[in-house]
Amino acid sequence: MTETVVDRLFRYVVIDTQSDPTSSSQPSTEKQKDLGRLLVSELLSFGLDDAHLDEHGNVYATIPGNTEKTVPVICFCSHMDTAPDFTGTNVKPQIVKNYQGGDIRLTGDTSQVIRVSDNPELAHQIGHDIVTTDGTTLLGADDKAGIAEIMTAARFLIDNPDIKHGTIKILFTTDEEIGRGADKVDLTKLGAQFAYTLDGSTVGEIENETFSADGVEIAITGVAIHPGTAKGKMENAIKIASDIVARLPRDITPETTEGREGFIHPTGISGSMDSARISLIIRDFEEEGLKTKEALLEDITREVMTAYPGSSYSFKVREQYRNMKVVLDRHPELMANLEEATRRVGLTPKLTSIRGGTDGSRLSFMGLPCPNIYTGGHAYHSPLEWVSRQDMEISVKTIVELVKIWEERATA
Repeated sequence: MTETVVDRLFRYVVIDTQSDPTSSSQPSTEKQKDLGRLLVSELLSFGLDDAHLDEHGNVYATIPGNTEKTVPVICFCSHMDTAPDFTGTNVKPQIVKNYQGGDIRLTGDTSQVIRVSDNPELAHQIGHDIVTTDGTTLLGADDKAGIAEIMTAARFLIDNPDIKHGTIKILFTTDEEIGRGADKVDLTKLGAQFAYTLDGSTVGEIENETFSADGVEIAITGVAIHPGTAKGKMENAIKIASDIVARLPRDITPETTEGREGFIHPTGISGSMDSARISLIIRDFEEEGLKTKEALLEDITREVMTAYPGSSYSFKVREQYRNMKVVLDRHPELMANLEEATRRVGLTPKLTSIRGGTDGSRLSFMGLPCPNIYTGGHAYHSPLEWVSRQDMEISVKTIVELVKIWEERATA
C-alpha cells in the first residue's frame, strides 16, 4: 500500500457534500451520497463485503475480528457532510510541504491568511506538511480528515492480520453539521457496543463532553397596513424581530464566551411586515443552564411584545442533543482505553470539552456510548481550515493502537 491518508483526504474533499439546514429530507442534500458511494466502493475493494450505502446516505461496513477472545464490538464513525457556514463547492486543496513557520497566505484569495497569532498550534507544526484550501472554499477536513483516517486505519488492519482485534464496525453519517447525523442510524444493524467519533481537533486532545443543545424558533405575526395610513396601526414584524435580537445580552453570545460558558446565538432572521421568524440555538454544558437561557429568551420576547398589543408570537423549543458525558461516565473503559492509545502514539492525553456537538452526543443517548478522537484539523467551518499530514498519521496510529488495547484487555 502506497496510498497515504493525505491522498485519501485530497480525493474526498473535492466532492461537494454540504448539508442544508432548510431541507427536511435525509440526507438533506443528495450530493452527500456521491461521497458515500465512493467510500462503499473503496471498502468493497478492501474485501469488506457487507459495505453498503443505505437510503439515508449512511455507510456501514464490518472488519471481522481475528481473535479468539471475547472483545466488545467497536465502531469508528465520521460524518460526510461539510458545514453550511461557507461554500464547499470546487474545493482546491493545497499542501505546504515542510512548513517552516510564519503566516500562510492562501493562493486563490490572497486576502485569506492563516495567521500564527490566530492559530497558535502552528508553532508545533515545524517540518510538517500542512494541507489548506486556496482560500475560496472551506477544506472539509471536518470531517473528511476523520473519514480518511478511518479508511487508512481500516486498510492497514486488513493488510496486517497479525494485529489481533475484535470485530470493528465502520459508520459514515450524513447531516451531522445540521444536527441530524445520528437520526437515521440503524443501531441494530450496526451491531456495535461502543463507538468513537473521529471528529476532534488538536492531536492529544480527547473529548468526553459536549454542549447540550436546543434550537428555538420564534414566529411573529405583526399588523400589516399601507404605510401611508399606518400611524397608530402598523406593527411591523421585521422591527419586532429586530428588537428581540437587539435585546439579547452581549455577555452570553458565542463571541464573548469560552470554556464552559454557554450562549444564546441567533442563526437566522427573516420576514416581512406582517410576519417574521427568528431561529436561534441555545448551548450549555448543563441542562439547567439551557433552561435558564430559554426562559431568559422568552422573557425578552414577551417584554418586547408588550409594545405591540395587536401582534402575537409563538415560541418553540426543539431538543437537538445532550452532553454525552452523562452516558460516558457509566463506561470508564471507553476513555481509559483511548487515553492509553494516545500515550502509545507518543502523546499526553488531554481531556477536553467540545463547545459544540458530534454524532457521538446523539449516539450516546441512543444507546451507543461514543467519545471523540482528534483528527488534527483546525479552523473548521472557514476558508482558513488546515490540517497536518503528520497529525493525521498520528490519528491513524491511534485507531490501530486502540483496537489492539481492546483486544489485549478482553477476557480470553
